[in-house]
Amino acid sequence: MNIPKNASRLDHIGITASTLCAIHCAIVPVLFTSLPLLGLGFLANVWIEWGMILLALTIGTYSIGLSYLRIHKRLLPLCLLIAGFAIILLGHVFVHGWPEVIIVPTGGLLITAAHFINYKYTGTCKYLIK
Repeated sequence: MNIPKNASRLDHIGITASTLCAIHCAIVPVLFTSLPLLGLGFLANVWIEWGMILLALTIGTYSIGLSYLRIHKRLLPLCLLIAGFAIILLGHVFVHGWPEVIIVPTGGLLITAAHFINYKYTGTCKYLIK
């Protein structure tokens, strides 16, 4: 079985992107009023937030989906990915105020965990060709 060489790289990118997304979602509401003073007002833009969510969704779906279909066939990373995005969407669409600062980063950390577990499953798969 030929394993795409970029599978583990995508998990590294996914871990980084989803961790940065979680940090962004936790910090931006707290620093909302000071962002323009620091020249970082663009981080509070709704298009930046949805762009980060779509980037994480694209990387996660491709990386974890490819690994699931071709390598390890384990559902845990896929379930964590879906749960993470569900929590992020719920937090952005239905929850506002201080609970959003807790809910949305939790979803980002679940996505980070999904990539990390996927990376571990891919690395321990007996069919993995390096």
